[in-house]
Amino acid sequence: MLSYVVKRVLQMIPTLLGVSLLCFIIIHSVPGDPAHLIAGVDATDEQVQSVREQLGLDRPLLEQYFNYVSNLVKGDLGESMQSERPVLEEIMTRFPNTILLTVFSVVIMVIIGLFAGILSATKPNSIRDNVTMMFSLFGISMPVFWFGTMLILLFSYYWPLLPSGGSSGFQHFILPSIVLGLSSSGVLARLTRSSILEVIHQDFIRTARAKGVKERLVIYKHTLKNALIPIITIIGLEFGTLLGGAVLTETVFSMNGLGRFIIQSIEFRDYPAVQGCILFVATIFVVVNLVVDLCYSAVDPRIRYE
Repeated sequence: MLSYVVKRVLQMIPTLLGVSLLCFIIIHSVPGDPAHLIAGVDATDEQVQSVREQLGLDRPLLEQYFNYVSNLVKGDLGESMQSERPVLEEIMTRFPNTILLTVFSVVIMVIIGLFAGILSATKPNSIRDNVTMMFSLFGISMPVFWFGTMLILLFSYYWPLLPSGGSSGFQHFILPSIVLGLSSSGVLARLTRSSILEVIHQDFIRTARAKGVKERLVIYKHTLKNALIPIITIIGLEFGTLLGGAVLTETVFSMNGLGRFIIQSIEFRDYPAVQGCILFVATIFVVVNLVVDLCYSAVDPRIRYE
């Protein structure tokens, strides 16, 4: 197990280097010059050039990337052009809000998605199955920005029960968590249904029923346990995606999270902030994927990592 973890951690290094190179090339290919934004509209060419020299943007791209990687090795993600604060400090200021939003959303997703999937799989092709899958398809299809706007109109404008934005208290996370949780639960419900249907017709399930095991135990103890591998995979991927910042949801609800910070940095052409955020998100993804792989062996003892 330890050797497998060490091997996967070492594999992260070229992956993250590739992500940093790709992000560097893309962000420098986007039209626009941050020096013009910082210097202002009325700035002269000399002032703009002076800002470019201060930011190091006048140097060759290869030299800029080499300096960036050199600082990465030291744990330095650079300094934000917009706030003139360290990028890592900017990320960690917003990351707690993103963590809370992710945890609340995943809890809603797991409760609703698992329950809906089991409900459908136990009565396939029935009215209950069709209605549940119809709602899951609605959850998958509806845009989060539209759903979020509708919830704001309903619960913040017409019935002022919850705040329409912000991230200063628990009540500010309710509406965005519902938006993300319900949107993600549709995918989980459909995957849970298909996974359970693959397992429920196998011989060991028939044997359990023939022995007189209660149907609830058959479903939750025998069937669901053997269908957990793809379910854990989709939960892990969704968890990693949300930790990377729910861009649209955080923007709609004006939350001070990582996703909204990425959008603001892209609009300002804040190269260090964008690169640092993307690299941070990529690191989260590879770590979450490693944790998900390790969970497989806990769920299925037949899986061993050597």
